[in-house]
Amino acid sequence: MKFKQLLTAATIVLMVFSGCQKANIDVDTSPQNGSAMGEVSGVWAKNSVHEIKGDIIIPEGKSLTIEEGVTVLMDATAKPEVVVKGNLYSLGTAGNPVKFTVSDAYRTPDNKFGKLWGGILAAPTCAELVLDNTILEYGGNTTSDASTSVKMGLYKATAGENLPALWFSNVNGKLVVTNSIIRNFQEDCTYIEGGKIIFANNVFYTTGVTGGEAMNFKSGCIADVGFNLVYSCNTNALKLSNSGDRNPQAYIIAYNNTMVNTGWRRPTAKGGSVWLEATVRADLYNNLFANTRFGIKRDPKKVEDARSKNDYNWYYGFDQTTVNQFQVGKNDVVTGGTHDVRGTTAGDNDPKFINYPLNNAVTSPDFNTTWDFHLQGNSPALGKGTTGFTRFYKTGIVMSNGITYTSPEPATYMGAYGTKL
Repeated sequence: MKFKQLLTAATIVLMVFSGCQKANIDVDTSPQNGSAMGEVSGVWAKNSVHEIKGDIIIPEGKSLTIEEGVTVLMDATAKPEVVVKGNLYSLGTAGNPVKFTVSDAYRTPDNKFGKLWGGILAAPTCAELVLDNTILEYGGNTTSDASTSVKMGLYKATAGENLPALWFSNVNGKLVVTNSIIRNFQEDCTYIEGGKIIFANNVFYTTGVTGGEAMNFKSGCIADVGFNLVYSCNTNALKLSNSGDRNPQAYIIAYNNTMVNTGWRRPTAKGGSVWLEATVRADLYNNLFANTRFGIKRDPKKVEDARSKNDYNWYYGFDQTTVNQFQVGKNDVVTGGTHDVRGTTAGDNDPKFINYPLNNAVTSPDFNTTWDFHLQGNSPALGKGTTGFTRFYKTGIVMSNGITYTSPEPATYMGAYGTKL
Protein backbone atom coordinates (compact mmCIF):
# COMPACT_ATOMS: atom_id res chain seq x y z
CA MET A 1 0.00 0.00 0.00
CA LYS A 2 2.80 2.41 0.90
CA PHE A 3 4.54 1.67 -2.44
CA LYS A 4 1.28 2.35 -4.32
CA GLN A 5 0.86 5.67 -2.50
CA LEU A 6 4.42 6.69 -3.33
CA LEU A 7 3.95 5.69 -6.95
CA THR A 8 0.72 7.68 -7.19
CA ALA A 9 2.33 10.76 -5.60
CA ALA A 10 5.28 10.51 -7.97
CA THR A 11 2.94 10.27 -10.94
CA ILE A 12 1.03 13.37 -9.81
CA VAL A 13 4.27 15.31 -9.36
CA LEU A 14 5.42 14.24 -12.83
CA MET A 15 2.11 15.29 -14.38
CA VAL A 16 2.25 18.68 -12.66
CA PHE A 17 5.85 19.16 -13.71
CA SER A 18 5.04 18.20 -17.30
CA GLY A 19 2.08 20.59 -17.29
CA CYS A 20 4.29 23.42 -16.05
CA GLN A 21 6.86 22.67 -18.71
CA LYS A 22 4.13 22.69 -21.36
CA ALA A 23 2.77 26.00 -20.04
CA ASN A 24 6.17 27.60 -20.34
CA ILE A 25 6.72 26.69 -23.98
CA ASP A 26 3.35 26.45 -25.68
CA VAL A 27 0.61 28.69 -24.36
CA ASP A 28 -1.77 30.73 -26.47
CA THR A 29 -3.94 33.43 -24.98
CA SER A 30 -7.67 33.58 -25.38
CA PRO A 31 -8.97 36.16 -27.84
CA GLN A 32 -10.11 38.22 -24.87
CA ASN A 33 -8.06 39.26 -21.83
CA GLY A 34 -5.37 36.81 -20.86
CA SER A 35 -1.69 36.17 -20.18
CA ALA A 36 0.82 34.52 -22.43
CA MET A 37 4.25 33.08 -22.89
CA GLY A 38 5.44 30.59 -25.47
CA GLU A 39 3.68 30.13 -28.79
CA VAL A 40 0.84 32.46 -29.76
CA SER A 41 -1.35 32.84 -32.84
CA GLY A 42 -4.91 33.61 -33.85
CA VAL A 43 -6.70 36.87 -33.01
CA TRP A 44 -6.43 39.12 -29.98
CA ALA A 45 -9.80 40.85 -29.88
CA LYS A 46 -10.54 44.56 -29.82
CA ASN A 47 -9.75 46.34 -26.53
CA SER A 48 -8.43 43.23 -24.78
CA VAL A 49 -5.37 43.22 -22.50
CA HIS A 50 -2.68 40.54 -22.83
CA GLU A 51 -0.05 40.26 -20.13
CA ILE A 52 3.17 38.85 -21.57
CA LYS A 53 4.89 36.90 -18.82
CA GLY A 54 7.78 35.54 -20.90
CA ASP A 55 9.06 35.40 -24.46
CA ILE A 56 6.33 34.78 -27.02
CA ILE A 57 6.77 33.19 -30.45
CA ILE A 58 4.47 33.31 -33.47
CA PRO A 59 5.26 29.96 -35.13
CA GLU A 60 6.27 29.64 -38.75
CA GLY A 61 3.21 29.23 -40.95
CA LYS A 62 0.88 30.87 -38.42
CA SER A 63 -0.29 34.43 -37.85
CA LEU A 64 -1.27 36.66 -34.97
CA THR A 65 -3.72 39.48 -35.66
CA ILE A 66 -4.02 42.16 -32.99
CA GLU A 67 -7.17 44.23 -33.25
CA GLU A 68 -7.66 47.89 -32.37
CA GLY A 69 -7.30 49.00 -28.78
CA VAL A 70 -5.40 45.92 -27.61
CA THR A 71 -2.82 46.50 -24.87
CA VAL A 72 0.14 44.12 -24.96
CA LEU A 73 1.48 44.51 -21.43
CA MET A 74 5.08 43.41 -21.01
CA ASP A 75 6.31 42.03 -17.70
CA ALA A 76 9.12 44.43 -16.79
CA THR A 77 10.81 41.78 -14.65
CA ALA A 78 10.80 39.03 -17.28
CA LYS A 79 11.65 41.55 -20.06
CA PRO A 80 10.13 39.38 -22.80
CA GLU A 81 10.96 39.30 -26.50
CA VAL A 82 8.38 38.99 -29.30
CA VAL A 83 9.71 36.53 -31.89
CA VAL A 84 7.84 36.45 -35.20
CA LYS A 85 8.55 33.35 -37.27
CA GLY A 86 5.12 33.52 -38.93
CA ASN A 87 3.16 36.72 -39.61
CA LEU A 88 2.11 39.60 -37.37
CA TYR A 89 -0.66 42.09 -38.11
CA SER A 90 -1.06 44.83 -35.48
CA LEU A 91 -4.09 46.77 -36.67
CA GLY A 92 -4.98 49.72 -34.47
CA THR A 93 -6.88 52.85 -35.46
CA ALA A 94 -6.07 56.53 -35.00
CA GLY A 95 -8.48 56.80 -32.09
CA ASN A 96 -7.82 53.35 -30.65
CA PRO A 97 -4.23 52.23 -31.26
CA VAL A 98 -2.59 48.96 -30.32
CA LYS A 99 0.00 49.49 -27.59
CA PHE A 100 3.07 47.39 -26.67
CA THR A 101 3.98 48.81 -23.28
CA VAL A 102 4.67 48.23 -19.59
CA SER A 103 2.52 48.93 -16.54
CA ASP A 104 1.99 52.50 -15.34
CA ALA A 105 4.42 52.12 -12.45
CA TYR A 106 7.33 51.73 -14.88
CA ARG A 107 6.48 54.58 -17.27
CA THR A 108 8.63 57.09 -15.39
CA PRO A 109 11.38 59.60 -16.29
CA ASP A 110 13.96 57.22 -14.83
CA ASN A 111 12.93 54.69 -17.47
CA LYS A 112 12.74 57.13 -20.37
CA PHE A 113 15.05 54.91 -22.46
CA GLY A 114 13.11 51.76 -21.70
CA LYS A 115 15.12 48.51 -21.48
CA LEU A 116 12.03 46.94 -19.85
CA TRP A 117 11.30 44.41 -22.59
CA GLY A 118 13.03 43.28 -25.76
CA GLY A 119 11.56 44.16 -29.14
CA ILE A 120 9.67 42.65 -32.05
CA LEU A 121 12.12 40.35 -33.81
CA ALA A 122 11.00 38.98 -37.18
CA ALA A 123 12.97 35.94 -38.31
CA PRO A 124 13.74 35.32 -42.02
CA THR A 125 10.68 33.05 -42.15
CA CYS A 126 8.36 35.99 -41.37
CA ALA A 127 6.63 36.75 -44.67
CA GLU A 128 4.46 39.69 -43.60
CA LEU A 129 4.52 42.16 -40.74
CA VAL A 130 2.25 45.18 -40.30
CA LEU A 131 2.30 47.80 -37.55
CA ASP A 132 -0.61 50.15 -38.24
CA ASN A 133 -1.59 52.70 -35.61
CA THR A 134 0.61 50.89 -33.12
CA ILE A 135 2.65 52.29 -30.22
CA LEU A 136 5.91 50.59 -29.19
CA GLU A 137 7.44 51.97 -26.01
CA TYR A 138 9.86 51.30 -23.12
CA GLY A 139 11.69 48.37 -24.73
CA GLY A 140 15.17 47.73 -26.09
CA ASN A 141 16.49 45.37 -23.43
CA THR A 142 20.09 44.12 -23.64
CA THR A 143 20.49 40.48 -24.65
CA SER A 144 22.21 37.80 -22.62
CA ASP A 145 23.26 34.21 -23.33
CA ALA A 146 19.84 33.18 -22.00
CA SER A 147 17.88 35.36 -24.46
CA THR A 148 15.61 33.51 -26.88
CA SER A 149 16.87 35.69 -29.74
CA VAL A 150 20.47 34.71 -29.03
CA LYS A 151 19.63 31.01 -28.77
CA MET A 152 17.69 31.18 -32.06
CA GLY A 153 20.44 33.12 -33.83
CA LEU A 154 18.20 36.16 -34.42
CA TYR A 155 19.18 39.81 -34.85
CA LYS A 156 22.93 39.95 -34.09
CA ALA A 157 22.73 36.65 -32.18
CA THR A 158 25.14 37.68 -29.45
CA ALA A 159 24.86 38.61 -25.80
CA GLY A 160 25.23 42.27 -24.90
CA GLU A 161 23.28 43.69 -27.85
CA ASN A 162 20.64 46.36 -27.26
CA LEU A 163 17.53 45.17 -29.09
CA PRO A 164 15.70 47.45 -31.53
CA ALA A 165 11.98 48.05 -31.27
CA LEU A 166 11.64 46.22 -34.60
CA TRP A 167 13.97 43.91 -36.53
CA PHE A 168 12.92 42.48 -39.90
CA SER A 169 15.11 40.16 -41.97
CA ASN A 170 13.28 38.61 -44.94
CA VAL A 171 14.46 40.07 -48.27
CA ASN A 172 11.37 38.52 -49.88
CA GLY A 173 9.03 39.66 -47.12
CA LYS A 174 6.60 42.55 -46.82
CA LEU A 175 6.87 45.13 -44.05
CA VAL A 176 4.56 48.07 -43.42
CA VAL A 177 4.92 50.48 -40.49
CA THR A 178 2.39 53.29 -40.71
CA ASN A 179 0.61 55.79 -38.44
CA SER A 180 2.65 54.47 -35.51
CA ILE A 181 4.76 55.80 -32.64
CA ILE A 182 8.09 54.38 -31.45
CA ARG A 183 9.42 55.99 -28.29
CA ASN A 184 11.46 55.34 -25.14
CA PHE A 185 13.92 52.77 -26.50
CA GLN A 186 17.55 52.27 -25.55
CA GLU A 187 19.07 52.30 -29.04
CA ASP A 188 17.77 51.70 -32.59
CA CYS A 189 14.07 52.06 -33.22
CA THR A 190 14.22 49.84 -36.30
CA TYR A 191 16.88 47.64 -37.90
CA ILE A 192 15.71 46.36 -41.27
CA GLU A 193 17.64 43.76 -43.30
CA GLY A 194 15.52 43.34 -46.38
CA GLY A 195 12.00 43.35 -47.76
CA LYS A 196 9.43 45.35 -49.67
CA ILE A 197 8.85 48.19 -47.22
CA ILE A 198 6.65 51.18 -46.47
CA PHE A 199 7.40 53.47 -43.50
CA ALA A 200 4.87 56.30 -43.52
CA ASN A 201 3.23 58.78 -41.15
CA ASN A 202 5.16 57.61 -38.08
CA VAL A 203 6.65 59.49 -35.10
CA PHE A 204 9.94 58.61 -33.37
CA TYR A 205 11.22 60.27 -30.20
CA THR A 206 13.14 59.83 -26.92
CA THR A 207 15.36 57.06 -28.24
CA GLY A 208 19.06 56.25 -27.93
CA VAL A 209 21.14 56.59 -24.79
CA THR A 210 24.58 56.63 -26.47
CA GLY A 211 23.75 55.53 -30.03
CA GLY A 212 20.93 54.42 -32.26
CA GLU A 213 18.97 55.44 -35.33
CA ALA A 214 15.27 55.98 -35.88
CA MET A 215 15.16 54.05 -39.18
CA ASN A 216 18.12 51.83 -40.05
CA PHE A 217 17.97 50.11 -43.46
CA LYS A 218 20.48 47.58 -44.81
CA SER A 219 20.96 45.63 -48.04
CA GLY A 220 17.92 43.83 -49.39
CA CYS A 221 15.58 46.74 -48.61
CA ILE A 222 13.39 48.37 -51.24
CA ALA A 223 11.60 51.08 -49.28
CA ASP A 224 9.35 54.10 -49.51
CA VAL A 225 9.87 56.29 -46.43
CA GLY A 226 7.60 59.31 -46.23
CA PHE A 227 5.85 61.75 -43.89
CA ASN A 228 7.67 60.64 -40.74
CA LEU A 229 8.60 62.92 -37.82
CA VAL A 230 11.86 62.17 -36.01
CA TYR A 231 12.74 64.16 -32.91
CA SER A 232 16.16 64.10 -31.21
CA CYS A 233 17.18 60.51 -31.87
CA ASN A 234 20.68 59.94 -30.58
CA THR A 235 22.25 59.59 -34.01
CA ASN A 236 20.58 59.52 -37.44
CA ALA A 237 16.94 59.82 -38.35
CA LEU A 238 17.77 57.69 -41.40
CA LYS A 239 20.77 55.39 -41.68
CA LEU A 240 20.80 54.11 -45.25
CA SER A 241 23.31 51.39 -46.02
CA ASN A 242 23.87 48.51 -48.43
CA SER A 243 25.90 46.59 -45.87
CA GLY A 244 25.31 42.85 -45.59
CA ASP A 245 25.67 41.95 -49.28
CA ARG A 246 22.08 40.78 -49.66
CA ASN A 247 20.16 41.04 -52.92
CA PRO A 248 18.62 43.32 -54.02
CA GLN A 249 20.82 46.36 -53.50
CA ALA A 250 19.28 48.64 -50.90
CA TYR A 251 17.29 51.41 -52.58
CA ILE A 252 15.43 53.88 -50.36
CA ILE A 253 13.17 56.72 -51.51
CA ALA A 254 12.75 59.10 -48.56
CA TYR A 255 10.50 62.10 -48.98
CA ASN A 256 8.50 64.63 -46.97
CA ASN A 257 10.07 63.73 -43.62
CA THR A 258 10.55 66.23 -40.77
CA MET A 259 13.72 65.85 -38.70
CA VAL A 260 14.21 68.00 -35.61
CA ASN A 261 17.27 68.19 -33.30
CA THR A 262 18.57 64.81 -34.51
CA GLY A 263 22.13 63.62 -33.93
CA TRP A 264 23.38 66.05 -31.30
CA ARG A 265 23.55 63.46 -28.53
CA ARG A 266 25.95 61.25 -30.49
CA PRO A 267 29.35 61.33 -28.72
CA THR A 268 31.23 61.09 -32.05
CA ALA A 269 30.75 62.80 -35.40
CA LYS A 270 29.41 59.76 -37.28
CA GLY A 271 26.10 61.21 -38.36
CA GLY A 272 23.04 63.07 -37.29
CA SER A 273 20.27 63.34 -39.87
CA VAL A 274 20.70 61.13 -42.94
CA TRP A 275 23.75 58.88 -43.25
CA LEU A 276 24.62 57.25 -46.59
CA GLU A 277 27.08 54.39 -46.95
CA ALA A 278 28.16 51.17 -48.65
CA THR A 279 26.76 51.73 -52.16
CA VAL A 280 23.22 52.31 -50.92
CA ARG A 281 21.03 53.94 -53.54
CA ALA A 282 18.95 56.70 -52.01
CA ASP A 283 16.67 59.39 -53.43
CA LEU A 284 15.81 62.19 -50.99
CA TYR A 285 13.22 64.88 -51.65
CA ASN A 286 11.10 67.40 -49.72
CA ASN A 287 12.74 66.64 -46.37
CA LEU A 288 12.83 69.34 -43.68
CA PHE A 289 15.87 69.53 -41.41
CA ALA A 290 15.37 71.81 -38.39
CA ASN A 291 18.31 72.23 -36.00
CA THR A 292 19.65 68.84 -37.05
CA ARG A 293 23.26 67.81 -37.11
CA PHE A 294 24.94 67.74 -40.56
CA GLY A 295 21.96 67.21 -42.85
CA ILE A 296 22.65 64.54 -45.52
CA LYS A 297 26.10 63.08 -44.90
CA ARG A 298 28.13 60.23 -46.41
CA ASP A 299 30.75 57.82 -45.17
CA PRO A 300 33.75 58.93 -47.27
CA LYS A 301 35.29 55.45 -47.10
CA LYS A 302 32.12 53.65 -48.28
CA VAL A 303 30.22 56.07 -50.47
CA GLU A 304 26.67 55.76 -51.78
CA ASP A 305 25.65 54.64 -55.28
CA ALA A 306 26.39 57.39 -57.82
CA ARG A 307 22.81 57.22 -59.10
CA SER A 308 21.50 58.55 -55.79
CA LYS A 309 19.64 61.86 -55.90
CA ASN A 310 18.76 64.57 -53.43
CA ASP A 311 17.06 67.88 -54.10
CA TYR A 312 14.22 70.06 -52.83
CA ASN A 313 15.33 69.70 -49.20
CA TRP A 314 14.98 72.45 -46.57
CA TYR A 315 17.56 73.33 -43.91
CA TYR A 316 17.12 75.55 -40.87
CA GLY A 317 19.47 76.32 -38.00
CA PHE A 318 18.60 78.49 -35.01
CA ASP A 319 22.26 79.26 -34.30
CA GLN A 320 25.35 79.71 -36.44
CA THR A 321 26.99 76.49 -35.22
CA THR A 322 24.10 74.50 -36.63
CA VAL A 323 24.06 76.41 -39.91
CA ASN A 324 27.81 76.01 -40.39
CA GLN A 325 27.82 72.25 -39.97
CA PHE A 326 25.27 71.50 -42.74
CA GLN A 327 27.14 73.49 -45.40
CA VAL A 328 28.33 71.54 -48.45
CA GLY A 329 32.11 71.13 -48.45
CA LYS A 330 32.28 70.48 -44.71
CA ASN A 331 31.77 67.35 -42.58
CA ASP A 332 31.30 65.10 -45.67
CA VAL A 333 27.91 66.70 -46.29
CA VAL A 334 26.52 65.49 -49.62
CA THR A 335 26.04 68.03 -52.40
CA GLY A 336 22.35 68.73 -52.88
CA GLY A 337 20.31 69.92 -55.83
CA THR A 338 19.63 73.36 -57.20
CA HIS A 339 16.25 73.53 -55.46
CA ASP A 340 17.58 72.97 -51.94
CA VAL A 341 16.95 75.78 -49.45
CA ARG A 342 20.11 76.04 -47.36
CA GLY A 343 20.92 79.40 -45.82
CA THR A 344 24.26 80.55 -44.46
CA THR A 345 23.13 82.68 -41.53
CA ALA A 346 21.51 81.68 -38.24
CA GLY A 347 17.75 81.89 -38.46
CA ASP A 348 17.55 81.76 -42.25
CA ASN A 349 14.55 79.89 -43.64
CA ASP A 350 12.45 79.59 -40.51
CA PRO A 351 9.84 76.96 -41.52
CA LYS A 352 7.29 78.53 -39.17
CA PHE A 353 5.97 75.53 -37.28
CA ILE A 354 2.61 76.14 -35.63
CA ASN A 355 3.88 75.34 -32.15
CA TYR A 356 7.50 74.48 -31.48
CA PRO A 357 10.21 76.60 -29.79
CA LEU A 358 13.02 76.55 -32.36
CA ASN A 359 15.52 77.56 -29.67
CA ASN A 360 14.73 74.37 -27.74
CA ALA A 361 17.86 72.64 -26.43
CA VAL A 362 19.13 70.41 -29.22
CA THR A 363 20.52 67.81 -26.81
CA SER A 364 17.25 67.19 -24.97
CA PRO A 365 15.50 63.91 -25.83
CA ASP A 366 12.31 64.96 -24.06
CA PHE A 367 9.29 65.37 -26.31
CA ASN A 368 6.24 67.51 -25.64
CA THR A 369 3.13 66.01 -27.22
CA THR A 370 1.51 69.46 -27.45
CA TRP A 371 4.09 70.58 -30.03
CA ASP A 372 2.64 70.96 -33.51
CA PHE A 373 4.96 70.62 -36.51
CA HIS A 374 2.37 71.62 -39.09
CA LEU A 375 3.33 74.71 -41.08
CA GLN A 376 1.70 78.07 -40.58
CA GLY A 377 -0.20 79.48 -43.53
CA ASN A 378 2.61 81.97 -44.24
CA SER A 379 5.41 79.38 -44.05
CA PRO A 380 8.05 79.82 -46.77
CA ALA A 381 8.35 76.01 -46.88
CA LEU A 382 4.93 75.69 -48.52
CA GLY A 383 4.97 75.00 -52.25
CA LYS A 384 8.74 74.47 -52.42
CA GLY A 385 8.69 70.69 -52.79
CA THR A 386 8.35 68.43 -55.81
CA THR A 387 6.06 65.60 -56.84
CA GLY A 388 8.13 64.79 -59.92
CA PHE A 389 9.54 61.46 -58.83
CA THR A 390 8.26 57.90 -58.80
CA ARG A 391 7.99 55.91 -55.61
CA PHE A 392 7.99 52.11 -55.40
CA TYR A 393 4.58 51.37 -53.95
CA LYS A 394 2.24 53.82 -55.59
CA THR A 395 -0.03 50.88 -56.44
CA GLY A 396 0.52 49.31 -53.03
CA ILE A 397 1.79 46.26 -51.18
CA VAL A 398 -0.90 43.58 -51.01
CA MET A 399 -0.99 41.45 -47.86
CA SER A 400 -2.36 37.91 -47.71
CA ASN A 401 -5.15 39.09 -45.36
CA GLY A 402 -6.54 41.16 -48.23
CA ILE A 403 -5.37 44.59 -47.06
CA THR A 404 -3.39 46.77 -49.48
CA TYR A 405 -1.02 49.43 -48.17
CA THR A 406 0.00 52.28 -50.46
CA SER A 407 2.85 54.68 -49.86
CA PRO A 408 1.48 58.24 -49.62
CA GLU A 409 1.57 60.66 -52.51
CA PRO A 410 4.40 63.21 -52.20
CA ALA A 411 3.41 66.75 -51.28
CA THR A 412 4.69 70.10 -52.53
CA TYR A 413 5.33 71.37 -49.00
CA MET A 414 8.56 70.58 -47.19
CA GLY A 415 8.50 68.06 -44.37
CA ALA A 416 5.86 65.70 -43.02
CA TYR A 417 3.09 68.20 -42.34
CA GLY A 418 1.54 70.96 -44.41
CA THR A 419 -0.93 73.47 -43.07
CA LYS A 420 -3.54 72.27 -40.62
CA LEU A 421 -6.94 71.59 -42.15
